[in-house]
Amino acid sequence: MSQLNPGPLIRVNRENSDYQDIEPLDLGERVRELRTARKWTLEQAAQQAGLARSTLSKIENGQMSPTYEALKKLAIGLEITVPQLFTPTRSDQINGRMAVTKSGGGTEHATATYEHELLSETLANKQMLPYRARIRSRSIEEFDGWVRHDGEEFLYVLTGIIKLYTEFYEPVEMRRGDSAYYDAAMGHNVISVSDEDATLLWVTSVA
Repeated sequence: MSQLNPGPLIRVNRENSDYQDIEPLDLGERVRELRTARKWTLEQAAQQAGLARSTLSKIENGQMSPTYEALKKLAIGLEITVPQLFTPTRSDQINGRMAVTKSGGGTEHATATYEHELLSETLANKQMLPYRARIRSRSIEEFDGWVRHDGEEFLYVLTGIIKLYTEFYEPVEMRRGDSAYYDAAMGHNVISVSDEDATLLWVTSVA
């Protein structure tokens, strides 16, 4: 690996996590769950959504498949988005999850060009992959091409000076305390332009 591509790091994160198969969503049960969480009766919820009580009852009991217009009304009435109607609440989700990584305590993944230190590895099913990176590259010519991958990425300069190259923007020089948030599908590369190797905090979405 001659360039900073979090793909392998994301795979390491997933291999160390206890991902489970997701069961199909019961829309009727989900709607009932959202309604009862608000302590609404069928009548109240139907009125909020602008639907007939009988229609809402049939939806909750799986006796009819709602049209998209009905789904939009339901979402507006419940004060959520349509996608949230199809996002199940995990009953086994642990609130207040936390993982502490002491300085130097992360797992290192060294390459000829970069040194990565994975952080918060003990936390399973993370939606973000945080890691500290030491940037050894000094020239864009050291890269075989653009690094690009799904998701979004946040970069924060800890020490040194870097130059961030992106596919659609002019290169930008960044110093300690500077940060960038970008679409990771856009080609991007980073080099150090300071005498010493620059260090960064990188956070990549993995969901």
